[in-house]
Amino acid sequence: MGRVRSIGSILRVRYLPLWRDNMSIQVGDEAPDFELPSDENQPVKLSDFRGEKAVAIVFVPFAFTGVCAGEFCQLTDHIADFEAKGVQVLGVSCDRPFSLAAWKAQEGFGFPLLSDGWPHGATAQAYGCFNEALGCANRRTVIVDKEGKIAKIFESADLKTPRQLEEYEELLATL
Repeated sequence: MGRVRSIGSILRVRYLPLWRDNMSIQVGDEAPDFELPSDENQPVKLSDFRGEKAVAIVFVPFAFTGVCAGEFCQLTDHIADFEAKGVQVLGVSCDRPFSLAAWKAQEGFGFPLLSDGWPHGATAQAYGCFNEALGCANRRTVIVDKEGKIAKIFESADLKTPRQLEEYEELLATL
């Protein structure tokens, strides 16, 4: 009798080359498009913002963790600054939409949280920040301009280190 595989392993083997480019994304590249379910279980597609708003894609490792919550609370506290500059903030983690909804309700985040849960981490892989050893996204922020091009990328040194608000403030000053 042959070896039994889960549907997840079949899909991962079959589609992984479409998700991951061995080269990292660079400033000036067209941002990889994605469609992910939100904390409200509604699809959010990056290309729907094209021509309308710049987008800050903020990858975090896990919901319900101190550093991730701290980063998102800090962004929520300054969400008016992003809105004034025409920047939509999107938080992304590999957690499921229902977990993200509970986390958002608990913390009061002021922007959509997107689930990169299935196929597991596909968007984080496309953006060069999937941590295969832990099965989560590394802390990376990717700014996509109104034309759909990557305008800026910054990340923290490790999962325990939050990104600094000053990096966002510097970015907003240039818009």
